[in-house]
Amino acid sequence: MGGSEPQRPSDRTALDISQLLYSAMDTDLAPEEEQTIVTSWTEKTPLEWQEYVNKEVTVFADEKNEYQGWAVTIDPVSASVVLVNFEDDQKIVVRMVMGHAVQKVEIRKDSDEVTKQKLQNIFNLQESSSAYKKEDLETKKLNLKGWLQQNNIPVTEQGQSTRTLCVAGVLTIDPPYGPENCSSTNEIILSRIQGLLQGYMTNQ
Repeated sequence: MGGSEPQRPSDRTALDISQLLYSAMDTDLAPEEEQTIVTSWTEKTPLEWQEYVNKEVTVFADEKNEYQGWAVTIDPVSASVVLVNFEDDQKIVVRMVMGHAVQKVEIRKDSDEVTKQKLQNIFNLQESSSAYKKEDLETKKLNLKGWLQQNNIPVTEQGQSTRTLCVAGVLTIDPPYGPENCSSTNEIILSRIQGLLQGYMTNQ
C-alpha cells in the first residue's frame, strides 16, 4: 500500500472500545426465556425467512429496540435482517439488524411492483458500480481484520463468501470496508468503530 504505517489508536481509545464490545457481548447471555425467543428467529429455515423479503416489516430486537423498513434480504448464515428505507425518493437508508438480536419480526404490508423494483435495483447498482477487484477487496479485508485484532478488538468473517467482517457479534463491516459500510443496532459502538476506521483510512 505504501506510505506511512497506519497509526494505532491510543491505548485509552482501544480500551474503551474493547470494553464496550465485551459489554455488548455479555448482554447476549440473556435469561433463558429471552434465549428461547431469539433462537426461534435464528432457527427458521431459508424458506420461512423468504416470506419476509420484499415486505415492510417491524423488527423487535433486544434492549426494547424496534426497527421498521423494507426487508430486502436475510443473511442465511447469521439470520441478520437488512432493512431499507426510502427518504424523499432520493436518499436510501440501509440498516442491518444482527440475527442474534432479533426477537420477533412482524409483517406490516407487502410491496407493490414499483417498490420491488426499487429494492432489486439497490443491489444491481451496487454490483455494477463496484470498482474494486475481488483481490483488492480481499487484501483490504485481511489488512483491516489484522489491524483490528492488533488493537484487541475481536473480529471474525461471516457470510457464505466470508466477505463481511463481524466485530464481537454486534457490528458488521461490508466491502469496501469503510466507515459508511458499518452496521449495528448499538449506536455507541457503531459511532466508535466508524471513528476508528476513519482514522485507519486516513493513515493508509
